[in-house]
Amino acid sequence: MTSQEIKITRDRVAVIIGKGGKTKRLIEKKTGTSLEIDSDEGIVSIKAEDPVAVLKATDIIHAVSRGFSPERAFALLEDEDMVFEIIDLNSSCNSPKQMERIRGRIIGKAGKSREQIENMTGAEISVYGKTVALIGGIEQTKTARTAIEMLIEGIPHESVFSYLDRKKKEAKTNILDYYY
Repeated sequence: MTSQEIKITRDRVAVIIGKGGKTKRLIEKKTGTSLEIDSDEGIVSIKAEDPVAVLKATDIIHAVSRGFSPERAFALLEDEDMVFEIIDLNSSCNSPKQMERIRGRIIGKAGKSREQIENMTGAEISVYGKTVALIGGIEQTKTARTAIEMLIEGIPHESVFSYLDRKKKEAKTNILDYYY
């Protein structure tokens, strides 16, 4: 039996449990694991015979705890090439005001910047607390991470979107080269 304990933010415990325990049961069913949730401490214990199942459930719970909806987090199960990454914004900020500015740059007005990065890379993005979480294929998350790091460094949005446009065209060319 393999087990793992992870600490999550208390305000996301209810999301992981779901209405009447529905989300918890769904995670257990889809991953073949057993979950124990300590709501007061924000600790989730994951147990299973299969160590890979424990890792998958851990990624899903981390994704939900970093702001993704359970439905978006389940994308990690749909394809074995899907990865989950977290960018910690603490190292880039000296003050709460600077944190807000960086979060604002990544999210954009009415969420447009985050949405455009998602559309251009195919990666899912969640800006939550002091982190930015990504779900996607290896190349998708790598490109999205680079774009987010560019925004953190203060590079203008226009330049970031030009970079993403170039990467999107490169990916299309690579696919065409692969098939022809």
